[in-house]
Amino acid sequence: MGRLFQELKTDFKLTILWSIAGLGLLVLLLETSAPWLVNWPDSFQLPLTSWVGDALGAGLETVKPLARAFSGLMSYPMRWTNMLFVSAPWSLTLGIVTALAWYVGGWRLALLSLVGLGFVLGSGYWIKGMNTLALVSVSVPLALLLGLAFGILAHKVQPIKSALQAVLDIMQTIPTFAYLTPLLLLFGFGPVVGLIASAIYATPPMARNVILGLERVDPEIKDAAIMSGATAFQRLFFVELPAAKSQIMVGVNQCLMASLSMVIIAAVIGGFDDIGWEVLLTMRKAQFGQSLLAGLVIVVFAILIDRISAALSQERNEHNWRIAFFIAAAGILVSLIGLGPLSNPEDLHLFEPVAAAVDARLGVFTAENGASLDAVKNSIVFYAMLPLRIGLDGAVLVFTWGFQWTTAHSVWFFAIALVLALGLVSRGAFKAAALLIIVSIVLETGISELPWIFVLSLSAGLGWSAGGRALALLIVALLLSILIAGLWERALLSLYLSGISVFTCAVLGSAIGLLCVVSPMAWKIVRPLCDMLQTIPLFVFLIPVLMFFQIGEFSAFIAICAYAIVPMIRYTQHGLSNTPPELLEAAVMSGASDWQIMRDLRIPYAVPTLLLGLNQTILYAFAMLVIAALIGTTGLGQSIYLALGKADVGLGVSAGAAMAILALIADRIVQGFAQERKKALGL
Repeated sequence: MGRLFQELKTDFKLTILWSIAGLGLLVLLLETSAPWLVNWPDSFQLPLTSWVGDALGAGLETVKPLARAFSGLMSYPMRWTNMLFVSAPWSLTLGIVTALAWYVGGWRLALLSLVGLGFVLGSGYWIKGMNTLALVSVSVPLALLLGLAFGILAHKVQPIKSALQAVLDIMQTIPTFAYLTPLLLLFGFGPVVGLIASAIYATPPMARNVILGLERVDPEIKDAAIMSGATAFQRLFFVELPAAKSQIMVGVNQCLMASLSMVIIAAVIGGFDDIGWEVLLTMRKAQFGQSLLAGLVIVVFAILIDRISAALSQERNEHNWRIAFFIAAAGILVSLIGLGPLSNPEDLHLFEPVAAAVDARLGVFTAENGASLDAVKNSIVFYAMLPLRIGLDGAVLVFTWGFQWTTAHSVWFFAIALVLALGLVSRGAFKAAALLIIVSIVLETGISELPWIFVLSLSAGLGWSAGGRALALLIVALLLSILIAGLWERALLSLYLSGISVFTCAVLGSAIGLLCVVSPMAWKIVRPLCDMLQTIPLFVFLIPVLMFFQIGEFSAFIAICAYAIVPMIRYTQHGLSNTPPELLEAAVMSGASDWQIMRDLRIPYAVPTLLLGLNQTILYAFAMLVIAALIGTTGLGQSIYLALGKADVGLGVSAGAAMAILALIADRIVQGFAQERKKALGL
């Protein structure tokens, strides 16, 4: 113990860790005599949600006439574009898209476009799909212009760069559903709301890539433009932006994907006969075959938009334009000749028997294997998820575990944890001992039942360790705002579900990434799967989960993991594969085995990249958490979804801000640790 005290005097981070562990044990001991240490007193809560609603309501009423005028103005290009897409013969659209795909990507991309759009045509969802693409085609130019303007402004006016980047952070971290409530009140009911929400959501990736592209322009190019007598306007538009074209096109690709994703999410407000509304409607009716078919149409659009825009962003040699012209001309000719019974795409329902067969087969499958699926689900829920949610003291019951958890069990549990911690201390593993105590507090109490002061101190301690006092104070201030607003319990529920999802993704994703490093064949299989999962809009992940596990928290957990695991796989594979060759050569020369190289060289060197992957996984999990509210989750996501249904601006914005705060805190902590590790490695 003397050695521990000596270490506490010299290691500030260790002192923080042990202080948090000690505070947690002390709060649990004082739970009965000082309950205010566990549950924030109701008398200390302020009606911030109502205040936010009143303030925003008054502000929205002030600008509503202007917003409604803008909505009416945007309805014209929306209507014209929709008319163009819907009234254009399908053969013309198919021919032009296939020709463009050939020109930018060759025969493989052209074939993919032909088959993909052929599937959309045969599904009977051509008109609904064109309605969706019309919305995207209007929202994307708006987002591109906003992103370009923000990016140029941030690059040219350095004093406001930090403020603009903070605005972009807020735009990306606020949950997507939270946009819809105030926009619905501002712009009224209809497709324009989805258009505006889509443009807001798709602007940040464009702006960030414009900033990054302009920052990477070679200074010599700028100097040459200045020496040639070019004006500031000429340097920007004729030198810098063309030089940054490659990075800006990456932003265009991300903007397109974000816009499509948000347009689908905006379908929850209805009012537009698009493919997103069809997915939502068929899901509500439990017509999973039809819902899966509509979801696959969205996937086709996402893949084609991603592949074609990605091909445009790459330096390439254009393919033969004559063949592209011939393909487009063939589409025009067919549309002029007419196709008789095939001229009306709404009459084509080639895959309806498949959808019906899926429903029938699903019914048979669930009847035959429903008990097994329920057993798997219940085992994970009762023995893993529920204990993490409400703690062992609340989850261990007679009908599930065979005995009832009592106070005596808690005493023995903490006694064993302390004995193990002392054993670690005797071996000099001081941080591991403190972490063991903290983990035991979380397991016994449950994430959603943790004392507010313990969560506050733990978060502040992590923030101080990752980014210093400023980050710790920021975290305390942000979490206190959630406490005072009365959203603490819902925030902990969201933290619980996103936390276990991120942990699962981190374990499975890093294991798959490691396998892909060891086996190149595994990476050849996993990589296209990751590509596909990243192009699928969030909405679509709910369909297969609901088909097998119905509505509930477990289904939300599976959907979040399926969406958020991709960055962990990619960053793990990338980080472990990019160890400097000279270090690997030195390790081989010293006689290290493959396992020793992986354990002592590749993994330590890849830690910054792995932390960035964890950071992306956290952000993905929070993004999906709100969508998962559609299938019965609790917490902030459910509050945002309910606020949308009630048009409660105060609750929607407050709950959205609370979720954004949780995501922002996690982002800053992980980034802080990643930067610290980079410095340690000299990167």
